[in-house]
Amino acid sequence: MVGEEMKTLDQLQSAGIVAVPETAPVAKPKNGTDLRTVAFPAEFAAGARNAVVTCLKIKPDEKVTLITDECCLEIAASLASELDRTGCAWNAFVLDQIATRPLVGMPEVVLADMESSQVSIFAVQVQPNELRSRMEMTDVVNRRHMRHAHMVNITPEVMVEGMRADFNAVDRLSQVVLDKVRKATYVRATTTAGTDIRAELNPEYKWFKTSGIISPEKWGNLPGGECFTAPGEVNGVFVVDGVVGDFLCARYGILRDTPLTVKISENRITSVSCANKDLEREFWSYTHTDENSDRVGEFAIGTNIGVSQVIGNILQDEKFPGIHIAFGDPYGAHTGAPWKSTTHIDVVGLSFNIWLGGSDGEEQIMREGKFLVAA
Repeated sequence: MVGEEMKTLDQLQSAGIVAVPETAPVAKPKNGTDLRTVAFPAEFAAGARNAVVTCLKIKPDEKVTLITDECCLEIAASLASELDRTGCAWNAFVLDQIATRPLVGMPEVVLADMESSQVSIFAVQVQPNELRSRMEMTDVVNRRHMRHAHMVNITPEVMVEGMRADFNAVDRLSQVVLDKVRKATYVRATTTAGTDIRAELNPEYKWFKTSGIISPEKWGNLPGGECFTAPGEVNGVFVVDGVVGDFLCARYGILRDTPLTVKISENRITSVSCANKDLEREFWSYTHTDENSDRVGEFAIGTNIGVSQVIGNILQDEKFPGIHIAFGDPYGAHTGAPWKSTTHIDVVGLSFNIWLGGSDGEEQIMREGKFLVAA
């Protein structure tokens, strides 16, 4: 955003919209929101501490860029409180107060602040067609190898459930799964709802874990808990009886009673069907935005054993133990996949059976949603 919709960093600090580092005098806000003045439920503290201390391991001599919006002010305030406890410097940006929503791009003042930060946190309720702005943000993260916590559509429910997981235990399990999938040549998965898919793996594409313990190697969603890659080729049927991603998640919620059936051939969607014709139409439109929007770009195994059920929020639900795939961008900067898309939408199923195949035959690692391997 440019022109009148944009303010400089100095203007934002003097207005109280951006927090002044702890080592400097705190300006009295004239307008906007000073996160230090926002009250938040005590129940948020444990999840916020997990994010700042356990997951991001923020040090007193580091600087953090905290990005939020009006919907997530209480959550951002809990994170800001933990940042203050570490003694680090931080600047906060409330997107609605510095740019018009939906965003057509990440505000330049935010991107500029990230250039001098080691860590960034994005705790925002996203709106339709804002993926480009998030990609601009993660481009900076990737280029500068920042530790970045992606808390898209974070809610109070997630703060007191998924964010309170034992992420060290999730990390140990994720490492066991990662070691196994890196040796596999294919993954096969079924569910009682009708999913039956096979993903051939490309040895040139990398597997990653985003277990909640975030490093400069790969930014991660919080709450964390998954191992993912870009698949070589996926074929079969995926029944989405959990949730779909992006803004469609909030619109349609849990799909257990109205599942979306997606047929896939040679990595491309061939058909979708659902009793909810609005969802069917919107999902088809979303996955045909550009030439690669209907292409399976991500194949992932959720590993957050602290999550016991889907709740209708993709941020947490994609970490639910099982399989989720995404159509669109393959995160090529990390996976090595050479193609791109302007879209990326996840789909989550329930109660999976998962087998890994390789030169030594098949190994079942999950039965009816329960892992058969342990850290």
